[in-house]
Amino acid sequence: MTNTQQDIWAQWMLKRRFGGDPKQMQTMMDYLYPVRDKVLSHIKLENGGTLLDVGCGDGLIAFGALEKFKSCKAIFGDISQDLLDHSQSLAREMNVSDRCAFVRASADDLSAIENESVEAVTTRSVLIYVNAKQKSFSEFYRVLKPKGTLSIFEPINRFGHQSSKNKFWGYDITPVAEIAQKVKAVYEKIQPLDSDPMLNFDERDLLVLAEQAGFTTIYLDLDVEIRPSDKVGNWERSLRTAWNPKIPTLEEAMQQVLTDSERENFVAHLRPLVEAGQTTYRSSVAYLWAIK
Repeated sequence: MTNTQQDIWAQWMLKRRFGGDPKQMQTMMDYLYPVRDKVLSHIKLENGGTLLDVGCGDGLIAFGALEKFKSCKAIFGDISQDLLDHSQSLAREMNVSDRCAFVRASADDLSAIENESVEAVTTRSVLIYVNAKQKSFSEFYRVLKPKGTLSIFEPINRFGHQSSKNKFWGYDITPVAEIAQKVKAVYEKIQPLDSDPMLNFDERDLLVLAEQAGFTTIYLDLDVEIRPSDKVGNWERSLRTAWNPKIPTLEEAMQQVLTDSERENFVAHLRPLVEAGQTTYRSSVAYLWAIK
């Protein structure tokens, strides 16, 4: 199966999120392994039991659980059949197929999973794609056994969104602000700040959603960073990286809306800033765990 035949979720997960650069993929995984470990630190499956990993993607959390908890089982759930097929192939390679099940399901409709049938539910960067977040939390609560644990990781993308017309990815683009606005408009049309599920919530909403779903014991850690960039950028990789499955790469966005001369001026200004790492890093991520 080639990438052109895969759905947008598999294309992004397996290639577009790191611009097709294996080194960037390794850098990304070096960041994600601690995320996986923190999500799994809040659940207990030492004595067996079943984990439901909602929006499993490439299986990072679920495979981590199978390694950490030697007697547990894992249900891989995702809306992408291509990603489920990918995870199933990995499970065979790792000789853990007998401990795995694969279910095509969305976070807000887990009807394929029985009531009170799993000991733990996990997600990683899943609710940012779901409009019906309350329904998702209610589904998490429904499928958990009494005393079962929900453990999730979600980026608070609204925090990193910059509305300043003179900023682009944190870079100062004042001299080419009008050109940059055309590129920004491509992304804002696809994912409006106030209505897109990736941007229209923060950590306080997650707490409310969990409580309204029925969870009575809820914890939340918020990790926030604002700092100058500590690394130089790779321009070619930046051009070809899509920051989420639903949006174009910078290269594709520029092709859509810029003339040749506008593109030339925009690149001439932005590229040196990227390659010098002259930007501000802004990040806010939430870890929430709750007990039924």
